[in-house]
Amino acid sequence: MDMRTALKFAVMFSVLLVAGKAEAQLNQGKPAALEGVGVDEKLGETIPLDATFTDSDGNKVTIADLMEPGKPVLLNPLYFECPMLCNIVVEGVFKVVEELRWSPGRDYTIISFSINPEEDYTLAAQSKERLMADLDRRGASDGWHFLTGTEDQIQKLTGATGFEYKKDEKTGEYLHAASIMLISPEGVITRYLHGAQFPEFDLRNALYEAADGQIGSTMERAILYCFTYDPASESYVPVAMNIMKLGGLATLIFLGIFLGLFWTKERRSSQSHKFEIQE
Repeated sequence: MDMRTALKFAVMFSVLLVAGKAEAQLNQGKPAALEGVGVDEKLGETIPLDATFTDSDGNKVTIADLMEPGKPVLLNPLYFECPMLCNIVVEGVFKVVEELRWSPGRDYTIISFSINPEEDYTLAAQSKERLMADLDRRGASDGWHFLTGTEDQIQKLTGATGFEYKKDEKTGEYLHAASIMLISPEGVITRYLHGAQFPEFDLRNALYEAADGQIGSTMERAILYCFTYDPASESYVPVAMNIMKLGGLATLIFLGIFLGLFWTKERRSSQSHKFEIQE
């Protein structure tokens, strides 16, 4: 890659990160080449579970085939021969998956699907093999799916999620934003995370929300209950009311334990005193 090409990709990457923000933000001054590129968030809407793709083994599958009861889904649009941004995003996903104690396959599902209809399953297989070789997680291969599809099925899924992209006819590359989506076990879009890097705590909260609080230990659920997503900062922030509720509950539990121990001790002391009097 020569210096001119490298500079081009660097500028494109910087602009696309901004384009990946939700359309709720102003979009003034966007270059003409990036018109129609971004993410139109469709929170609360259901993705097409009958959308059909080809998995990394060459088998035809629907989105519904890859979903499991009680397990949220991380949806990752990309294309496998993307020269820069897709690789950065998927590496960002890989990194946070490594950091997260929850595992794909056991606790949640990841679906990485190509937006380029010219790519076939062999490219998906190569990407999956490379990432699974580096990810030391039992069962992860069964829970992280790499898909390719026809243009109509790709647009069916991207249209439902508001993921807007287009092909640059001059270069043959696809212009797109850097975003992932969290989907409930029923197929409902619950959260978007934008950018190429994803904090572990943010993804954990987003997965917890998508699963409707049905994953994680009791302690993790209590901690995540105290946070909510703030669109302005695009991160999870503490919720004072929930913290106070949990604090009050903890106080009541502690007080109950203390009074229980106190009453037990008093009753034993009283019984011991009666026994001494009788003797």
